[in-house]
This record gives sequence, structure tokens and C-alpha cells, in this order.
Amino acid sequence: MGLPKFKYLAPKTLKEACEMLEKYGEKAKVKAGGTDLLIKMSNRVITPEYIIGLKNIKELDYIEFDEKDGLRIGACTVLFDVLRNPIIKEKYPAVAYAASVTATNQVRNMATLIGNLCNAAPSADNAPTLLALGAKIVLYSLNGERVIPLEEFFKGPGLTALKPNEIVKEVIVPVPKENSGMAFLKASQRGKVDIAAVNVGVYLTLNNGKIDDVNIFLGAVAPIPVRAKHAEEELKGKEPTDEVLYSAGKKATLDASPITDMRATREYRLVLVEVLTRRAVKKAIDFIQ
Repeated sequence: MGLPKFKYLAPKTLKEACEMLEKYGEKAKVKAGGTDLLIKMSNRVITPEYIIGLKNIKELDYIEFDEKDGLRIGACTVLFDVLRNPIIKEKYPAVAYAASVTATNQVRNMATLIGNLCNAAPSADNAPTLLALGAKIVLYSLNGERVIPLEEFFKGPGLTALKPNEIVKEVIVPVPKENSGMAFLKASQRGKVDIAAVNVGVYLTLNNGKIDDVNIFLGAVAPIPVRAKHAEEELKGKEPTDEVLYSAGKKATLDASPITDMRATREYRLVLVEVLTRRAVKKAIDFIQ
């Protein structure tokens, strides 16, 4: 099925894009890479009259880092640029890895990291690690900027905290702490290229051989990415022995509420949560050591 008819708009500034969004309202959709949007349009899930393309807005295509504010990734930065960026690979390896296992090479050369977040799929590969790292997202409108924790951005499948007149400008990721490690793992039917049946993002710090602090987020096991609070509590203040890691994996299932669908059964997803949580925590610790 072909795409429905629409008028393509190509603003050159973020302000101009927001002006178009204000003008056309619900008749318009914003497009960066378009790998999710165009599929929805082809399937007639949405039929916008106007597409506001962001690709000509150079101010939105960037990766910046400093030791004070951390990492900034603009709305038009494609996943391929994220996964190969030397700073991200060095300081945020799990962010680079998550980008590298999102879909295929062809998609990664078109799709943006911000677009993956805005699509708000429960299985989005780039969400769990950014959530674990405490990322924030910057929303821009003609009224100015609004910065919120990424954890508050997701409201349900395909639903976000974006207001009708807002466009995501960038995501901000804090500088990793000393003695910290991070990891991302996913499981899917056809290897890395397929949509995740379960994915896990972990960020933790060690102090004198014990886990000082830990953030664990699970994807594809609830309507939005969820925090594995029971597993975090099980790990805090303890040495990461095999026994502790196994217990934490089991506790992670208490915060998951998966369904059965074409990618996996509910029961299998719970097994994956347990195994991937344990492995991701171990991988994050190995990164430090």
C-alpha cells in the first residue's frame, strides 16, 4: 500500500518548524528519519495532511560533550553517527551499543535516536540505557524550552509528554560517575536486527567492592519502559556475588508485566527478564573492573 497524499514542508530553523506546527496543528506530523512515521502512514494508522521535515535544520544534527553538562544528542542525529562517535563509545559504551543493535544498517543510516524515543514503543532499544543513566529530554516550542527527565516522557505505547506545539530538540545525558559501569542487552527472535522481546539497561557504581547505587530499566515488558526497583534494592550495598545476582534477576520479574504476542509468550519474557538483568548487571561491573 502506498503512502497517503500529503504536503511536505522543509523548514530551515527549529523556530520555523514550530511555527508550521502551530499553524497546521493536528493536520501535521514532524519527521526526522521517518522510519517509524512512514510505516504508520503506509498502513493508514495516521494520515497527516502535512509532514514537517527536520532534515534541513542543521542546528539539530550534533553530538556534543563536556565534563560539566555531559552528552547532548540533537534531534536529527542518526543512529549510525551515535554508534560510531568516539566520545560515546568511550564514555557511554552502552548507548553506542544500543544504537548499533537497533534494526539494520539501512535503518540506522536514516533513523534518529530521538525518533526512536518519540515513537514511544515499549520495546525501543535506545530507551532503557538512557533512562538508567538519568537522561533528560529538551522540548522546544515558540514559548521556549521545557526540560523533563526522560523517565517522565513516556506515557504509554506511542504516547509521550510532548505537547501538540512542541518538538524534541535534544537529549542530555549526565557525565558518568567515577567507578561506574553501564550495559545494554536485548533478546529478539532473529538476532539483533529484530524488535526486542525484552531489553535491559543498567547503570551502577561500585564502592569498596559493593554496589553503591544502581539503576535498571526494562523494555518490552510493560506499556512503557519500567524500572526494576525490586532488583535495585536487592543489589544496593551488597557485593555482586553470583548468589546476589541470581536473586536480583528473580526480583526484576516483580516489576515486569509482560504480555504474550508474536515475539514471545509472557512466561518466556519473564525468564528473559531474569537472565538479561543478571547478565547486564555483571557486564556493567566487568566494565568497571
